[in-house]
Amino acid sequence: MSNTTNATTIEQWGIFELPLHGSAEGNPYLDVELTAEFSYKHRTIKVDGFYDGNGIYRLRFMPDTQGTWRYRTRSNQDVLNDVEGTFSCIAPAPGNHGPVRVANTYHFAYADGTPYKQTGTTCYAWAHQGNALEEQTLATLRDAPFNKLRMCVFPKHYSFNENEPEYYPFPCLSRGSSKWDFDQMRKGEMPAGWSFDFSRFDPAFFRHFERRVADLLALGIEADIILFHPYDRWGFSRMDAQTDERYLRYVVARLAAYRNVWWSMANEYDLMRSKTMADWDRFFRIVQESDPYQHLRSIHNCFEFYDHSQPWVTHLSIQRPSPAQARLWREQYKKPAVFDECCYEGNIEYPWGNISGEEMVHRFWEGAANGGYVGHGDTFLHPEDILWWAKGGVLHGQSAPRIAFLRRILEDGPISGLNPIDGVVSYRGGFPCAGQEHAYYLAYFGQHQPARIPVNVPEGEQYRGEIIDTWQMTITPLTELVVCGTVVKLPGKPYHALLLRRVNQ
Repeated sequence: MSNTTNATTIEQWGIFELPLHGSAEGNPYLDVELTAEFSYKHRTIKVDGFYDGNGIYRLRFMPDTQGTWRYRTRSNQDVLNDVEGTFSCIAPAPGNHGPVRVANTYHFAYADGTPYKQTGTTCYAWAHQGNALEEQTLATLRDAPFNKLRMCVFPKHYSFNENEPEYYPFPCLSRGSSKWDFDQMRKGEMPAGWSFDFSRFDPAFFRHFERRVADLLALGIEADIILFHPYDRWGFSRMDAQTDERYLRYVVARLAAYRNVWWSMANEYDLMRSKTMADWDRFFRIVQESDPYQHLRSIHNCFEFYDHSQPWVTHLSIQRPSPAQARLWREQYKKPAVFDECCYEGNIEYPWGNISGEEMVHRFWEGAANGGYVGHGDTFLHPEDILWWAKGGVLHGQSAPRIAFLRRILEDGPISGLNPIDGVVSYRGGFPCAGQEHAYYLAYFGQHQPARIPVNVPEGEQYRGEIIDTWQMTITPLTELVVCGTVVKLPGKPYHALLLRRVNQ
């Protein structure tokens, strides 16, 4: 006779969780197999379970359709096998729009069709800093403009981030030295003494990490989860192929049911000398086949691009200083172009971490006007080395409110996104302009400071115009309608934009 569980109610794109009691003997991470099939009418979705310590096994499922779902477990352990039940999926609560997907080739939208205009930030190791600092980070995010945050699963060792984390993803057998630098990493050296049991996971680490993912979900922020990175003194970047695969499948089993998850295979994958291009292809395929919900997938470069034309790559995660190249790469790969790293606002000694607030805001606008999306970082010196880009805490720069201003403009723009358009706002070479033909044009002049500009909207169409000061965050309407051949007067100052909306006819 099958075991049964009581029915329950879960909102669409929420999380149904089934805890099961089993044996803790031996090594459950290696010895126990657990899956479940969730069915709605003719559809069946297979989900992997995971061991959560102390004899507890869990299955998590994110239903995408309202109605009655049935489930049944499969396991090589009798106590976990053939458990069946039902639950009811009801309408999503306000603010729950489902997971983010690619939309209109170059853009994003939530599963319910609500547009998603990416304005991301980076806090690589914020989830490894202890509760006090992590709660301060969340408090900062509540009032910040960011709707995506890049974060590492593994702890990180790098300048301004050399403290020891409270938790490790694997049981620690012996502790080693923390004296290690970037040059040693590039030579392939590792500090001696660290030892972990890579045949097991530490549930406390993952419970803490997934709680932070859930905290971001509650704030409406996507968690761009970085699965690997090279800045490692513990040996996590040099695990063998079997451990890599077991780790990936475990992370996906635990986290995929959270609707705000994105998968990033790595931060600066090309600095991980122990991995080959075939390894990265394999990691993508493992995540793709393990994730029942097909969350967004990317990989982040330092120098060399991964082949973004591969079908398992959903969008580009780019490190380059000029988001003006968004147009080039979105057209090459026919995918959204996200400049997750285009240098950071700050004052540290590294060139990538000391651009001004004006320059940070400029790059956000430059990316938008070329049909792409841009990510933020804050890297100001701190007496305790608490830099937002690494550890979170509070923001010190001036760009965040200006990014919020841009986000409001983007969210008030075309639902289908901004696509590059030539010849509308131009003089000879022209300025970057994006929008939707015959409806909406957003031109950005950047560091140029024209006092006037000819506008070539289509013949017979009329537009209302607005002059935008991207730094002062002001919008000044034009007093007269704009038609083909109108010469628009501008302030003659840098960091301005011109927005044209067609008058209904």
